[in-house]
Amino acid sequence: MSTTSSTPPVGEEVPEAPDTGGVPEAVGPADAGLQPVKLLIGVVGIAVTIWLMLNLFLAFAYYPQWFFDSKILMGVLGLVVGVGGAAGLFWFLNMTIEALPRRLEHGVMPYAFLLPGFSLIGLMLLFPTLQTIHYSFANRTSTAYVDPIWANFASLFRSSDFWSAMFNNLLWIAIVPAITVALGVVVAVLADKLSAGSEKWSKSFIFMPMAISFVAASAIWLTTVYGYNPPGSPQTAALNAIWVNWFGGEPQSWLDIDTARLNSLLLMVILIWLQTGFAMVLLSSAIKGVPEDTIEAARIDGASEWQIFWQVVIPQIWGTIVTVFITVLILVMKVFDIVYVLTNGRNDTDVIANMFFREMFTNRDAGRATALIVVLLVAIIPILIYQVRDFRKQEAMR
Repeated sequence: MSTTSSTPPVGEEVPEAPDTGGVPEAVGPADAGLQPVKLLIGVVGIAVTIWLMLNLFLAFAYYPQWFFDSKILMGVLGLVVGVGGAAGLFWFLNMTIEALPRRLEHGVMPYAFLLPGFSLIGLMLLFPTLQTIHYSFANRTSTAYVDPIWANFASLFRSSDFWSAMFNNLLWIAIVPAITVALGVVVAVLADKLSAGSEKWSKSFIFMPMAISFVAASAIWLTTVYGYNPPGSPQTAALNAIWVNWFGGEPQSWLDIDTARLNSLLLMVILIWLQTGFAMVLLSSAIKGVPEDTIEAARIDGASEWQIFWQVVIPQIWGTIVTVFITVLILVMKVFDIVYVLTNGRNDTDVIANMFFREMFTNRDAGRATALIVVLLVAIIPILIYQVRDFRKQEAMR
């Protein structure tokens, strides 16, 4: 009986097996080709899930009687359907991706799972932005375009109130981010010199104002620092108590004094107080990330602590400083609560956001109000572009 040998003839090369990295090769036609039925089920499931969720949330707004006008019931249903619907949506999305050919599945998967998030960003951010730009060319009721089309912007640029508010915004931009970052750096460096326990408590104390809303912080400062009582009455607020009892002056309504924009400067102090803790936390983390060997090398070379701080530490945390500065800067450009609560723009303290609120909800002029927001948006865009470029530069250096 003859047998077939698996040994190759003499002189013939043996082909090498492909390297699969230790992972067995997938076999079977389903692994390589399109699965139409599974793909159809996934796509239909996604569409039905979105349709059901959308209609339910619209029903909450337009037909609350279906839910017995119960906000608790609508809240519970919204939570259950929102979480369950999101899980179902991702399940059908995963099914759709798995039904694709293997060569497409791995390339499509990351983008497919980012799609819901980007869709929500587009729905909640991009669409309202485009709609706001559209309404900025409309009349006060947003029912027709103004004539000429740029009339709302021309009206703003001719208004002295607009330029006063713009000047105040620039003043906030020039002062608040710089002082906030400077204080954050100083506090972070000093806290880093303390023992672990003292550092923890001091940082917690300084960060605590971040837990307070802008409205509450404004009320606290008005009551405890800037408050005014008539002459002859006890001065319970700190600023007037010091002014009257220590310097013998008359009590002042500090937030009404617009000389040298004093009232605006006093409003800025509140925001600096609120944001210093935020700056301190980020900058403290960056300082702790500075390699100790670079500091020791500078000490060996005879550098003083001051030289080490400016020439070794600051360059290595510069990226974090820029990030914190820009974050506070964007916040300052939108400042509203503090001004609205304490002065409502009186005595030359108005800012763009407060002016928008007044135009929109007091004067009922949606055209001018949205034009103000477009001006603010145009002012913020270059800052965002710079932040993105700086972030990419920092990433490229790592």
